[in-house]
Amino acid sequence: MKLGKAKSSKDDHKRGDEPAILEMEDLDKKAMRLAGMLEPDTISLASVTAVTTNVSNKRSKPDIKMEPSSGRPVDYQISITVIEARQLIGLNMDPVVCVEVGDDKKYTSMKESTNCPYYNEYFVFDFHVPPDVMFDKIIKLSVIHSKNLLRSGTLVGTFKMDVGTVYSQPEHQFYHKWAILSDPDDITAGCKGYVKCDIAVVGKGDNIKTPHKANETDEDDIEGNLLLPEGIPAERQWARFYVKIHRAEGLPKMNTSIMANVKKAFIGENRDLVDPYVQVQFSGQKGKTSVQKSSYEPIWNEQVIFTELFPPLCKRIKVQIRDSDKVNDVAIGTHFIDLRKISNDGDKGFLPTLGPAWVNMYGSTRQYTLMDEHQDLNDGLGEGVSFRARLLISVAVEILDTTSPEIICSTDVQVEPVSNISESATGKMEEFFLFGSFLEATMIDRKIGDKPISFEITIGNYGNHIDGVSKSSSVKKKKKEGEDQEEENELIQNSSEDEADEDADLTSVSSTPPMKPFITDRNYFHLPYFEKKPCVYIKSWWQDQRRRLYNSNMMDKIADKLEEGLNDVQEVIKTEKAFPERRLRGVLEELSIGCSRYVTLANKDVNLAGRTKLDRERLKSCMREMDSMGQQAKQIRTQVKKNTVKEKLKLAQNFLQRLRFLADEPQHSIPDVFIWMMSNNKRIAYARIPSKDILYSVVDEETGKDCGKVKAVFLKLPGKKGFGPAGWTVQAKLELYLWLGLNKSRKNFLHGLPNGFEEIRATKMGHGLPPVTLVYDMKQVFQLRAHMYQARSLFAADSSGLSDPFARVFFSSQSQVTEVLNETLCPTWDQLLVFDDVELFGEATELRDDPPIIVVEFYDQDTVGKAEFIGRTFAKPIIKMRDEPYGPPRFPPQLEYYQIYRGNSIAGELLAAFELLQIPFDAEEIRRALIAVHDFAVPQIKVGQGGRADLPPLEGPTDSERGPILPVPLGIRPVLSRYRIEVLFWGLRDLKRINLAQVDRPRVDIECAGRGVQSALIQNYKKNPNFSTLVKWFEVDLPENELLHPPLNIRVVDCRAFGRYILVGSHAVSTLRHFIYSPPDKSCNNWATAAKLMNGYMVLTNGCSQARSSPSLSSRTFSRPAGDVSVSLEAEPPIRKMDTVVKLDAMSDAVVKVDMNEDESDKEKKKKKKKKKGGAEEEEETDERVLDWWSKYFASIETLKENLRSQEAAQAEAEEREDLEIAAEAADIRPDDLHLKGSKMKERFKEKKSSKQKRSQAADGSEKRPPKARVDELVVYNRELESEYGNFEDWLHTFNLYRGKAGDDDEHALDDDRIVGRFKGSLCMYKVPLSQEITREAGYDPNMGMFQSIPHNDPIHVLVRVYVVRATDLHPADINGKADPYVVIKLGKSEVKDKENYISKQLNPVFGKSFDIEATFPMESMLTVSVYDWDLVGTDDLIGETKIDLENRFYSKFRATCGIASNYSMHGYNIWRDPMKPSQILAKLCKEGKIDGPHYGPGGKVKVANRIFTGATEIEDENGLKKQTEEHLALSVLNHWEEIPRVGCKLVPEHVETRPLLNPDKPGIEQGRLEMWVDMFPMDMPAPGPAIDISPRKPKSFELRVIIWNTDDVILEDDAFLTGEKMSDIYVRGWLKGQQEDKQDTDVHYHSLTGEGNFNWRFVFPFDYLVAEEKIIISKKESMFSWDETEYKIPPRLTMQVWDADHFSADDFLGAIELDLNRFPRGAKTAKQCNLDMIRNEQELPTISIFKQKRVKGWWPFVARDENDEMELTGKVEAELHLVTAEEAEKSPVGLGRNEPDPLEKPNRPDTSLMWFLGPLKSLRYFIWHNYRWLILKALGLILLLLMLGLFLYSIPGYLVKKILGA
Repeated sequence: MKLGKAKSSKDDHKRGDEPAILEMEDLDKKAMRLAGMLEPDTISLASVTAVTTNVSNKRSKPDIKMEPSSGRPVDYQISITVIEARQLIGLNMDPVVCVEVGDDKKYTSMKESTNCPYYNEYFVFDFHVPPDVMFDKIIKLSVIHSKNLLRSGTLVGTFKMDVGTVYSQPEHQFYHKWAILSDPDDITAGCKGYVKCDIAVVGKGDNIKTPHKANETDEDDIEGNLLLPEGIPAERQWARFYVKIHRAEGLPKMNTSIMANVKKAFIGENRDLVDPYVQVQFSGQKGKTSVQKSSYEPIWNEQVIFTELFPPLCKRIKVQIRDSDKVNDVAIGTHFIDLRKISNDGDKGFLPTLGPAWVNMYGSTRQYTLMDEHQDLNDGLGEGVSFRARLLISVAVEILDTTSPEIICSTDVQVEPVSNISESATGKMEEFFLFGSFLEATMIDRKIGDKPISFEITIGNYGNHIDGVSKSSSVKKKKKEGEDQEEENELIQNSSEDEADEDADLTSVSSTPPMKPFITDRNYFHLPYFEKKPCVYIKSWWQDQRRRLYNSNMMDKIADKLEEGLNDVQEVIKTEKAFPERRLRGVLEELSIGCSRYVTLANKDVNLAGRTKLDRERLKSCMREMDSMGQQAKQIRTQVKKNTVKEKLKLAQNFLQRLRFLADEPQHSIPDVFIWMMSNNKRIAYARIPSKDILYSVVDEETGKDCGKVKAVFLKLPGKKGFGPAGWTVQAKLELYLWLGLNKSRKNFLHGLPNGFEEIRATKMGHGLPPVTLVYDMKQVFQLRAHMYQARSLFAADSSGLSDPFARVFFSSQSQVTEVLNETLCPTWDQLLVFDDVELFGEATELRDDPPIIVVEFYDQDTVGKAEFIGRTFAKPIIKMRDEPYGPPRFPPQLEYYQIYRGNSIAGELLAAFELLQIPFDAEEIRRALIAVHDFAVPQIKVGQGGRADLPPLEGPTDSERGPILPVPLGIRPVLSRYRIEVLFWGLRDLKRINLAQVDRPRVDIECAGRGVQSALIQNYKKNPNFSTLVKWFEVDLPENELLHPPLNIRVVDCRAFGRYILVGSHAVSTLRHFIYSPPDKSCNNWATAAKLMNGYMVLTNGCSQARSSPSLSSRTFSRPAGDVSVSLEAEPPIRKMDTVVKLDAMSDAVVKVDMNEDESDKEKKKKKKKKKGGAEEEEETDERVLDWWSKYFASIETLKENLRSQEAAQAEAEEREDLEIAAEAADIRPDDLHLKGSKMKERFKEKKSSKQKRSQAADGSEKRPPKARVDELVVYNRELESEYGNFEDWLHTFNLYRGKAGDDDEHALDDDRIVGRFKGSLCMYKVPLSQEITREAGYDPNMGMFQSIPHNDPIHVLVRVYVVRATDLHPADINGKADPYVVIKLGKSEVKDKENYISKQLNPVFGKSFDIEATFPMESMLTVSVYDWDLVGTDDLIGETKIDLENRFYSKFRATCGIASNYSMHGYNIWRDPMKPSQILAKLCKEGKIDGPHYGPGGKVKVANRIFTGATEIEDENGLKKQTEEHLALSVLNHWEEIPRVGCKLVPEHVETRPLLNPDKPGIEQGRLEMWVDMFPMDMPAPGPAIDISPRKPKSFELRVIIWNTDDVILEDDAFLTGEKMSDIYVRGWLKGQQEDKQDTDVHYHSLTGEGNFNWRFVFPFDYLVAEEKIIISKKESMFSWDETEYKIPPRLTMQVWDADHFSADDFLGAIELDLNRFPRGAKTAKQCNLDMIRNEQELPTISIFKQKRVKGWWPFVARDENDEMELTGKVEAELHLVTAEEAEKSPVGLGRNEPDPLEKPNRPDTSLMWFLGPLKSLRYFIWHNYRWLILKALGLILLLLMLGLFLYSIPGYLVKKILGA
């Protein structure tokens, strides 16, 4: 300690201000001398991580996370799109879909009388809750029939799923899936319909990729796209879930004792102060048992029954004991049963089953307070800090046979009594013994105060003297059975002095004697145990279910080993050491051995008694799993090659997850052990240790991992107190020894303790008692050397965005600090801390294998107040015992990286090494020690040179300026060599104000390892934020090993008047490896090996970077000879065939099918015919005229989807192959059962494939379509362009400048708020003498160094043209769940608001606009495109925005100014947008890259560098004349520019990018997406043409004329008035857009006796239709209060219904048919051929589209559903559909009904329909009454009213007179 204490903190402050500049010269020379003697490698490896000797990594890096992460609320957003419903069961219904998440409900609009409503409505739910609460919430979709303000409507069916299920899906979402509805009130009924929806759950930081997905299956195929997780059958059965609640014990008191005492005084009875009942929650339903009044040991024996579909989509059952109270019930404890852990879905699996078993509940501490601050813990949030109770439960599941008659139909929760279960059912009671010894207690937080401190250990309620409840009689009874009478008496006499309390258990000492703490340093105390170590022991009685714990332990140990091994492998890969594959093979080998050992051990207890069904089944399934895992590990081991390490590592990590899942035992036995630190009789901090970890077994594998070992335990604050900064400080660090086992086998309990102690028992008599103190007489003295080299990426703790860090190292009860380095986040302390005379107890070899933990804490020194904590890490030292030599392989130790944590967030890393060296004793000391111990004299002992001399020498302080500070010695500190770092200074952007003053004259300082360089001063930041001098350099000594390179600091300061400097912001580049320059390889002229930075960024032009995102390119390097290489390109890209099968929704995610306009396809046909006749091809231009930009866009999206689909298919195929391989290989090993599995798999795959083929055949066969005309395409990126092209940082990098404190949040969520600006520039570093070749090259400018041919950074004027195509999935901004979006574009000072063109009530608006803005780079380079929500009153809200850095795009080598089209044309929809033609662009690129070309040759060839490209040479102008041109050739080179050697890179193609919209108020959660692109044109070039017109397609107006000729076979509803015969009064109703808008009815055909009706009636439906999207567009006001019309898009579906007219009651609905105008079955020729199959087998039958056929006539069936939900035929209709465009309709108009123009003749209705002479009254009734009934009724009502009024007026005077006279 001498060193640390000698240097007082005052000196620290004095010396703190000088910058720590290190002259490295002299050290370097020494290093060189050393290096001469050793092999060069040995030193430069003074490197990074422990050599893989037998000392494993685990030992040096204990990974301890301090802060509990569960229970802390997080942001979640659940978005649900309800698209449509189909096959809803019910007649003529008006369905509404209700979407419920937890307790929030939202409704869609109501669609009238349809069984397949189309909604496409988007709902968003925002939550801020802990993850556990979120994932247990239930998402419920229910369809309700006819809900309105007055009536609640009837439920059709519901679908339930918990949020966790959605979150565990790939991408956290279900997309376009069909939910099956079932009726909760009638489980015998089948499926009630389907709802198609998208459900996505986004947590913070998840980004959801909306798939442009097209599954292989057609989306209308409902069965293939069900909303179910993988592996769950489509047909789920109903099942009963029985949760039996037997009894509970050990409940805490839940009431104040004042009332109880009053009661006791009056009545004299002593009552238990708790009234418990149990509440069970599952899949959104709750059930409760009865309340047992005042009982600490209630017995219920009741079962709660849930009826739910099986397998359920809700993962957890929540069982909660609650205390019933008059005011409000509170939870006592909560337990969650995870159904996945108590069942197995394999072919040898089992249904969920559990128990009967005890479950332990944990929660807040047991003393009762009215307002429990930790009540959340009792609700199951966060880690419980104390035992609350245990509950005996069992769970069973029974699959119901819904056909049996006596079944209960409803799914309501039922509660019934069950019979009692015997005591022995849960296992035999055994006496357990827990022993603990506290070897040291350090790092006790000073905030506690200096009252005496003691520690208490409890297990269950045993050992808890403060607030444990007095033991009930039953436990005492058990105890007496458990042991002999005498022993108990003896124990009672020997009870220790601690226990004055008479009632308490006299068999245990559960807390250490209180002790006053000593001060360690400013923050921490320690307890002075020295050689006296206090002990505790507890006896307790539990059911003996140790097997469960043993089983878990075996698996956990295998998992720990595996995890440790995998971490090793990752470390080896990360530090780029040799042979990671060998280590991985070793790990897998270990795993397979472990698995087989497990199987042998588990085998011996397969048939033990006293086990529950779950125990038996679990054991079987664990053995199966472990067996197969062992086999797989063996087999993967053989496949581990150098290139497959990473993917096999992933597989091994899956094993790890599986192991951890298996090891978690759902049935508890012994409760966890709690250690509490008590001060002043209050509980301060705790640690919770699972009992299985310290459980003893004779078999080594079964023993807990911490049983009989000394372990470092960190205590933490309970519950919410531990969140945030409070949870960062350690409350106390214990070195603790624990042992738990049966009392019988207790003889071994001291075996694991470090040797050399004497036991001190409580009293002299007690020989059978465990000790209360251990006194150590053997101690080892060590010296600890902490080599603190440097830290990087620390937290910023000061407002300047930097810290003044120092580190404090704790070991045992000592602590020392490094010096404070001012203003840095990457301090290089280079300091050796020496701890002398560290006393450790125990045996030397044990210490060597498991040394104690070193804690290193990092603080930020503040001038006033306490230093602020900024992180902590743990390490274990490498130990040298006195008899070992100090030399390789273990010494000198190597520097290692240790991850620094602050709370749960990573807060940097420390580079350090720690060694613990044993100090040999002096002879005299040894002699004294021996005399003291054994009381006998010893002769003088000779022991070599005594004392410290044997330790490796310490060099004195080498640096006079640093005072007494020791540097890190030479063998440990890295070897340095001289590097030159060149810095490109480009400019500063977006600097924010500092202290309210604007930054005016900034400068950038670059510093690395004590050296640095300053940029030129920017004279006027406002006028020009770029630097005048571009490149500067400095030289610096850096470690040879790249992984040890120190960070480079970039700081921006503002130079104010009077020589003041103010720090604006800083950035630390933590890894310089990206910027290391490697010289080009001259031997090969191949761009892949050209000069480049490490990750593909090129600095020189010879070697422009390759877009990172195109792996296909980078892998396809051309290694041909240097001669000419010919690259031929087909002049005609292959023709794509378009299928109309893929039905996509434009509303969903921009995935829209392009179907050519009908006229176009007709023209196609005509053209074909003409071509056959040898006719000319004049059709071409008209063809072009029909196409527009949207055709191109939709075709491109289609391509994007096809690519995605083929990728998916390829991926699936690869997975299938791998599965089959694994299965096959495993089958070779064990042919019996796995072989079958393999073949089954194959069969399954075959089935899948064949079904796919069938589908595609069906799709093709439906109609042979003409091949699709080729549309030129662009590229649609489904993310930002930057992510495709490495942020366009090919030579210009952007560094964010930070200022201010770092956020306290878990993630660095607030880092964005700390950004105060951006520095643009780049770095390049290389070892100093650089080869001459580079500098000799032609045109080499020595001022520019490595940054040759970089454009100049003078201001430049640019025309920016922003195209905004559309937005998708916007976050709703209004109450109605919609938004009224419009676009705002900001660039510099100019802002364009498109407010007047807002789009009403749309979450997927199509903007289709372009905006031109002029800008000057560099002043205005950040483009912000925002989408706002228009509001009539109040300010408009921001929905989301996206920012684009235009400058990097503009200067990028990828040429992102204007995308390069795939084809060159001078006119039409694909007109060339760039003012420079392809040939000019090519010439410019060749000139800039100094490459030879382009040389255009005959025959359509062009030569560039030494590549030859081919292409077409002719082009048509507007008039159709052919011209010669070189543009196609030039363009073909540009499209393949990445193949050009040395300078090639992929040029940005013509594209649309999809950018996420973000809102600063909801950081990290996407608020929608925007599809757009940006073109930029420099103003000094020729001006570009006008912007392309991308305005949204106008819908085309059509008119659908439907003539209803006749009906037939309509079912007869009424009975005739007099004769009683069956008849119907038929009329037909039809609509296209929706019943409210345009329903039309025919006249009534009265008295049809046969179901035949004649109408000759015409419906006329005008509508606007978007051909491309197959949607009808309706504009209407949503309600009378709406400000403006809303546009809806609905599918074109014609609905026809047949009704029976009634005069007095409502008309009866008889049947309906719905025809999708794009695909509907052809009508039958005659009424006889028309049957139900036309609807039933719709998929198989050929379909037609009215848009292609124009005119169709035929018979179609009307259907309805009967009581059993079966479809039945209720009539047939002969109809004619005729589609005309609006123009045609104007030319040849028709009348409605049978009116002019073009009237239809009157129907020939038989006489029976009007029987004049039989009943003239009847006919009157028909004609007059039917048409005027309401009028007549109203008239009658009015007359009555008037009569009454008259009478009233007439009689009132007389009456009044009477009243007055009192008659």
